[in-house]
Amino acid sequence: MIKSVHALAMGTALLTGMLAAPATAADSSKKVAAVIKGLDNPFFQYMRQGIDDRAKELGAEVNVQAAAGMGDSTGQADRLSAVAMQDYGCYLVNPISVSNLVQALVPVAQKNAPIVNIDSVVDPAQAEAAGIDIDTYIGTDNVEAGRMAGEEMLRLLPDGGKVALIAGVVGDVGSNARIKGFEEAIGGKLEVVQMVSADWDREKALTAADTILRAHPDLAGFFAANDIMALGAQRAVMSAGSSAKVIGLDGITDALQSVADGQLTATVSQYPYVIGAMGLEACLAAAAGNDLPDNVNAPVQLITKDNAETALKNFPRPAEDYPDPFRDMLQQ
Repeated sequence: MIKSVHALAMGTALLTGMLAAPATAADSSKKVAAVIKGLDNPFFQYMRQGIDDRAKELGAEVNVQAAAGMGDSTGQADRLSAVAMQDYGCYLVNPISVSNLVQALVPVAQKNAPIVNIDSVVDPAQAEAAGIDIDTYIGTDNVEAGRMAGEEMLRLLPDGGKVALIAGVVGDVGSNARIKGFEEAIGGKLEVVQMVSADWDREKALTAADTILRAHPDLAGFFAANDIMALGAQRAVMSAGSSAKVIGLDGITDALQSVADGQLTATVSQYPYVIGAMGLEACLAAAAGNDLPDNVNAPVQLITKDNAETALKNFPRPAEDYPDPFRDMLQQ
């Protein structure tokens, strides 16, 4: 598994695509252009792997273009503009921001090619104003994922206790949704003594957690909006000799291993591999003339010490089957 991560990371940030069972020039229904975020992040490496693997399985031709990094919003739009001028049966997009791909999608909409949006949302109001129809959105329900973390924290702390929250970048929609779900789940049954933002960064989370533990030595738990920050908080807990529970969210391999080793308490695992695979399926289903649901939630799973080894064994795929309407359409 770790070797596969390293192999993916060695790929270039700009991919000209993987070809499998090429379609004829007259038939573009199995030709998909995918524009995703930067492959400097393992999350999007696995998303790309899911796209490529599913294309190979289904005999589709896919051209995956990736941004140079998480800040390359203009470069990502340029990559989409380039493939928008070519003959693809569907376009799969994972925007860096809610608006950076809107203008590049206009020529796609003008030729009535299906558009599938995964992971990060294209702003609906801006899309509508530009005459862009998004056929479906596929991604993690971040509120539900945060709620799952909150429910696990309640189970671990049945007699109540103090908890602290570590959010990502201030104003980030995904981070806010995860924190919201956690707070809804604990519903006043646990006392939130502090919330800080650590910018998705491990060292910043470590420093913040250390400060919180000094102020609240009786703290019973941390919830971090991603695993990177959770691992930082866990390090602070261990250094302080605290028994505070730490729950993260994402399901990266380091977090899964930490849970298996009895360090990190739990994580809510999402599956970028599946998001990519489902996006590819949705594109083929749309290109074949199927009506797609407006929104589809990708699978999430609570990982504890009880199932961490299974999660590691199956990574980057879920340990269990999951609902997939696009797979069902393609099997009809």
